[in-house]
Amino acid sequence: MKKMSLHNIAESCSGELRIPEGYPNTDIWEGTEITQAVLDSRQILPGGLFFATLGERVDGHKFIGSVFEQGAYCVITQKTPEMVEVEYGVPMEKWGAYILVEDSLQALRDIAGFYRQTLKIPIIGITGSVGKTSTKEFIAGVLSVKYKVLKTDGNFNNEIGLPLTLLRIREEHQVAVVEMGISDFGEMQRLSKIARPDICVITNIGQSHLETLKSRDGILQAKTEIFEYMSPRGEVCLNGDDDKLIQIAYVHGKKPHFYGISQASHKEVYVTDVTGQGLFGSNALIHWESGCNEGMEKTMMPVHIPLPGLHMVSNAAAAACIGKLLELTPEQIADGISRVTPVGGRSNLIAHKSYTLLDDCYNANPVSMKGAIDLLCQTDTRNTAILGDMFELGENSDAMHAEIGRYAVRSGLHTICFIGEKARIMYNAAVEAYREEIMLSGLVPGEEDAEIDKEILSQHQYLHFAEKAGFLAWLEQEGETLFPEGVTVLIKASHGMGFQEIVEAAYWKQ
Repeated sequence: MKKMSLHNIAESCSGELRIPEGYPNTDIWEGTEITQAVLDSRQILPGGLFFATLGERVDGHKFIGSVFEQGAYCVITQKTPEMVEVEYGVPMEKWGAYILVEDSLQALRDIAGFYRQTLKIPIIGITGSVGKTSTKEFIAGVLSVKYKVLKTDGNFNNEIGLPLTLLRIREEHQVAVVEMGISDFGEMQRLSKIARPDICVITNIGQSHLETLKSRDGILQAKTEIFEYMSPRGEVCLNGDDDKLIQIAYVHGKKPHFYGISQASHKEVYVTDVTGQGLFGSNALIHWESGCNEGMEKTMMPVHIPLPGLHMVSNAAAAACIGKLLELTPEQIADGISRVTPVGGRSNLIAHKSYTLLDDCYNANPVSMKGAIDLLCQTDTRNTAILGDMFELGENSDAMHAEIGRYAVRSGLHTICFIGEKARIMYNAAVEAYREEIMLSGLVPGEEDAEIDKEILSQHQYLHFAEKAGFLAWLEQEGETLFPEGVTVLIKASHGMGFQEIVEAAYWKQ
């Protein structure tokens, strides 16, 4: 954080600043450089601001004594020293300066919102159903060619992660790229009020969080809450290939900038001549029509997009649009795109000595699941998919899981492991889809289901495990058939399935 006085911090969150008598070197009026803002006491550094929060499993107030010992400058707390001494035995004399608030998490949001309004650099806010993190990486990579960029770490994109990201901005930063994720109505409005983005990017309107948002129209409504607190002079960049987003004609009286794949009259930035390089990405041409910058002429630039899949081409187009808005040259934009590297859990290639893992296990919904299957099918090696449950799909969850099972078979995957309760629906649909293919092929006309099942087992391997633990035990004992020499293995499910454990087990498997 730039220089902020403890007085201003307390005022911004309606807190009561208390400084122990004789506490040294604390100038509450002139301000100081606060090195960091953290919720995890293990991360505290000298000069840091620690937020003591009431977690589901851990009470951060328990560690107030230790953070002061490690040099914390100030603590935001919901509990007084007397209360903490009674509950956790932390002596009151161990306390330094603290700000007493009603709710530490709300104080975090309030302080970050106040701090953001002191900043002069542009803030780029990114949301969407799929591709937020990858798009963030492309945009940050492009802008880093010209500017000192701060970006969201990992997926710190909610009402805790976003404020912590904003509080990391320092004097040297020239632009910030922040990811903004939601699961319900009203959340994006609160995030927008904190971040007050100068440029808003929406990647797509998909099928995430249907339990709460109900429909794609509901998702559109919730995502576009990002516009409510954006800069009045700000810009909006939207995926011009999304049927919902192209309905947005004006935002605060200004036309959005549309980007996408293939030329269309409404797109200012688009990509053509895409040539897939398998898991090594794509080569393409990026086009800029007039409009991104006033007076800009039509421009075309060849580019290598190092991450695989057509969705990554779209993400690169978003970065190209932002790059032009912030006055990068086409050459700088192409250079930035070519340097982007994958984030763990998102189309991340991991080279084992005998095979390749496609780690895409951070999250999953029907759109991203199909995209990952398409990507696996681009390989020129034998392939295997390990697929798990997709969460928060609402009342149509069973139908969506069944569709993925059918899609996997019809895409040509021969070896598939389905893991989880909902994955059984995928498995059943996959077996049924293959039965239909067998019958339509005429290879086993008139055979009974039992005979068809024998045919499935002889030519394809479809397995279901109710739990991850069962799969891992099977993998240890009998899983050699999943990992023959040279195979490419896709590992994908919603984050709550914990498939990173499968990635690790597969990587260390000899």
